Amino acid sequence: MFRGFNSASVDNKGRLAVPVRLRERLTAGDVNLLILTLNPWDRCLWLYPLREWELIEDKLKALSDFDKQSRRTKQILRGYATECALDAQGRILIPADLRSFAGISSQVVVSGQGNKCEIWDKDSWAQARDEWLQGNVGADGEAPAALQSLSL
Repeated sequence: MFRGFNSASVDNKGRLAVPVRLRERLTAGDVNLLILTLNPWDRCLWLYPLREWELIEDKLKALSDFDKQSRRTKQILRGYATECALDAQGRILIPADLRSFAGISSQVVVSGQGNKCEIWDKDSWAQARDEWLQGNVGADGEAPAALQSLSL
């Protein structure tokens, strides 16, 4: 399970220095192969351990090619899926087309999302976060029902 928020850097060759906490989690789980793909809803990337990605693949297989939205989802997620592994320095290579899609330059944030991590350009993350937080309060000053359901 991935959780937490980390800042990281990407060098000029596109190599992401995976944050130590995440790297330790991956090595403790004996994860050698990762799948990097784009998020079809936000301008960020998703990073899955292979065994989690295989569960996604099974769900994608079940989607119909005769439904346009299902077909597009499969094309995006599978089409951009890239295998990557940690190198000896604990980095992964983010291909140029994926960096371009997510607007990734040199500073990123890595956010744990349960079965995967999201990789955002630092400035894009800050802007999206602020928009989401501002949108979480309705005209009546109350949080949306989905957020209220999380309250104890």
